[in-house]
Amino acid sequence: MDKIMTIYHGSEQIVEVPTFGLGRKNNDFGLGFYCTESEELAKEWAVSSIRSGFSNRYTLDTEYLNILNLNSPDYTILNWIAVLVEHRLFSIKTPVARRAKRYLIDNFGVNVNAFDLITGYRADDSYFDYAESFLNNGISVEQLARAMRLGKLGEQIVIKSKFAFSRLKYEGFDVAEKEKYYVLRKARDDEANQTYLEMLEEESDGLYIQDIMRGGIKNDDPRIPRNLPK
Repeated sequence: MDKIMTIYHGSEQIVEVPTFGLGRKNNDFGLGFYCTESEELAKEWAVSSIRSGFSNRYTLDTEYLNILNLNSPDYTILNWIAVLVEHRLFSIKTPVARRAKRYLIDNFGVNVNAFDLITGYRADDSYFDYAESFLNNGISVEQLARAMRLGKLGEQIVIKSKFAFSRLKYEGFDVAEKEKYYVLRKARDDEANQTYLEMLEEESDGLYIQDIMRGGIKNDDPRIPRNLPK
């Protein structure tokens, strides 16, 4: 990661001064300022079917920042899931899912608040269904990892600490037209939906969350898919 990086925040508003401590606690990685290195992706995230938005552009000096990259080979797909289930609001449909949430947090959780900056997948729209289905014992960990690798969900960069906020510099904005970017956003979501439905039709003899809990499987188990280097 370059010391000076350009990042984008998709929003319905122009955000010249991102403020530490604002936002929703139930985002993927908890409270923080959510960005991406992809301007096109930021524009998709900025729009809705009824209004255009803005891609706010910033430079970030990452020198001296404590950075967590959940997509690096140091972590598995279950580290990302554990962080997600700790912060996002999931539909807990079964006793298995309730136990699974606790097991994932206890055995695969990462203290994201110990870091200044986090890079990881974004559980956007239908991709959230993958994580929820895994938690409810609907798809295997191998299917989950494949969906994350093949899906076009993109990565997000989250500014977590007050120190990291102080390293942000606003550089301007660009308009994200809903006529263009909502179509792209919907196409991404539709493709994820189709992939998800196809996955549910597959037979998988891999590891499901119930197998992981019964076997007492931990993060260093070779059967848990590790993230692949780019």
